[in-house]
Amino acid sequence: MAHRIYICSAEGNTGKSTVALGTLDTLSRRATRVGVFRPIARSTAERDYVLELLLSHEGVVELDYDDAIGVRYDDVHANPDAALATIVRRFKAVEDRCDAVVVLGSDFTDVGSPTELAYNARIAANLGAPVLLVLGGRVGEGRGRSERLGYSDARTPDELAQLTELAVEELGREHASLLGIVANRADPDRLIEIVEAVRVAAGSGADAAGTEVLAEASVAVWAIPEDPFLVAPSMRTIMSAVDGELYAGDPDLLNREALGVVVAAMSMENVLTRLIEGSVVVVPGDRSEVLIGVLTAHASATFPSISGIVLNGGFPLAEQVERLVEGLQAGLPIIRTEFGSYDTALAITHARGRLAAESQRKRDTALSLFEKHVDGQGLLDLLDVARAEVVTPLMFEYGLLERARGVRKHIVLPEGDDDRILRAAAMLLARDVAELTILGGEIEVRSRAIGLGLDISRATVLSNHDHVLVYRFADEYKRLRAHKGVSLEQARETVTDVSYFGTMMVQLGLADGMVSGAAHTTAHTIRPAFEIIKTKPGVEVVSSVFLMALADRVLVYGDCAVVPDPTAEQLADIAVSSAETAAQFGIEPRIAMLSYSTGESGSGAEVDKVRRATQLVRERAPQLAVEGPIQYDAAADAAVARTKLPDSEVAGRATVFIFPDLNTGNNTYKAVQRSSGAVAIGPVLQGLRKPINDLSRGALVQDIVNTVAITAIQAADAS
Repeated sequence: MAHRIYICSAEGNTGKSTVALGTLDTLSRRATRVGVFRPIARSTAERDYVLELLLSHEGVVELDYDDAIGVRYDDVHANPDAALATIVRRFKAVEDRCDAVVVLGSDFTDVGSPTELAYNARIAANLGAPVLLVLGGRVGEGRGRSERLGYSDARTPDELAQLTELAVEELGREHASLLGIVANRADPDRLIEIVEAVRVAAGSGADAAGTEVLAEASVAVWAIPEDPFLVAPSMRTIMSAVDGELYAGDPDLLNREALGVVVAAMSMENVLTRLIEGSVVVVPGDRSEVLIGVLTAHASATFPSISGIVLNGGFPLAEQVERLVEGLQAGLPIIRTEFGSYDTALAITHARGRLAAESQRKRDTALSLFEKHVDGQGLLDLLDVARAEVVTPLMFEYGLLERARGVRKHIVLPEGDDDRILRAAAMLLARDVAELTILGGEIEVRSRAIGLGLDISRATVLSNHDHVLVYRFADEYKRLRAHKGVSLEQARETVTDVSYFGTMMVQLGLADGMVSGAAHTTAHTIRPAFEIIKTKPGVEVVSSVFLMALADRVLVYGDCAVVPDPTAEQLADIAVSSAETAAQFGIEPRIAMLSYSTGESGSGAEVDKVRRATQLVRERAPQLAVEGPIQYDAAADAAVARTKLPDSEVAGRATVFIFPDLNTGNNTYKAVQRSSGAVAIGPVLQGLRKPINDLSRGALVQDIVNTVAITAIQAADAS
């Protein structure tokens, strides 16, 4: 039977999708197959965006949208008992395919259901799923005066305690089991008070109900603070709210959130003083001078960057103004609506932000909040989810991020002009994986990030032409390369190259590691490291491995990227370094020295090289389990190993595969990656005194995130 958890709330607009996403993410670290189920769909008119968000999460088993839904509200109204029976039956079909299931209760979108919490409790009891109750930390949508979109007044600890008592009693009447409580969107300044008040109220509520709703006297309680960004509506949502259309600008930027609203029905000099970072500006359609002024202010480095403009009133723009707007090429979304100023402003302020699949920044923000304020390990313990024996790619990636988060190293990213780097940086910062320095012009880098809707405000942006650092780095580079006759002038020119500049930051302790290569060749990335960082004591050659995350385990392949045709001595060096890397990432090293021959069955120069390398490994590191020469099938397949090398402790169980040359290694890793669907993480450089890692020029954002995490872990071990 799969582990299951039922996430529900006592009212609407609690932001429980944040809790559901965080819970799903946490379960994915422990369980191999995690499913999602929605007992009652939000709407029959449109697809459920919350369900789509959860189904799109990387750790979820492949489920069709319709299979993940129980019934509709109409079914519940027509016959609640029959609807419940259908929900249970459809849930069982999902559960049969999963090790754990996150069940997301209804959203209180049906105004005709005042007993919605009771029905959710009844569903949870019939599914045998303990309830994680989400309390809304805000009084009501739109309460409180503010220019901030999505703003509402915070509930006090006493108000949340009263809500807790009522909700716990309702759950108890339906014999639901309460696992824990999350006060979401809570007052950031009163989190401790809120947790204590809710915990006390939960205990007294259980006593009043007189049921088994709580097995213990106390219940796990967490509080997640309100985040203005999560409740902010996107420009796309605002366009829908004002019944508008995109008049000009980049459609992709409609996904950017609007954090505030400015009504620009005044002279331009007064508008300028009221502009807010990330705001949507409402401009009357017949005030073209204000429109041009706002666009100019947005383009200026001395005024806030806005999220979009809404032209209201339905007035047509003059042809000359249209030409001018088009020529500015601002990319800023300009929406046209027929609404008047009052109705436009009212519609915008009532637009609700939502956590949807298309907003990576919101997902990162939600996951970061959950990780910081909810004890994930404690939640897993409450659910009694045992750690799986297999290690999936997702589990391995989670492990990397957790370890990197624990050491908090400083990594430099030289390619600040690449959007993938900026997107990865935003994810890394949101999840507190590492401290980052991004190389590039500060205005250009930060402006591009803002335009992409990314938050990199906590990153340092540094120019590789910074005069003070260039002179400092040039002196050091001249000293290191004095034997090559490098002059100070040559050194100054060299260190302004982003790869050299980033490497010098690592050399002089201004960063703990560097990740580059998204827009540069491997040689361009690692040559400075050879010249400046150099190898560890006792290591003769810099090499690389790929961490190959298969469906159920992680293997190490080396060398697949650096040394074209290693000698026996270099091959032994690569094997020892690869074993150290394997151990560094929690993989027990059992080394297979690969060849086209197994054991003593073959001869020839290539086999002899591998045989000699194997002997050198045994001499240099007698504690390591190593076998060679050995063919891949004998190293990886236990059945083949029993035939070819029955007495070997490595054959059939190898975890570290050392290829005889780059040609073999590079082609093999790519063949395994493409044919088996394995996730290839790397190349991870090894043998350097300080970590420098290379990216493929086709690297995805997640590849960059993983490589930064790996670099941070290497830096921690090197320090």
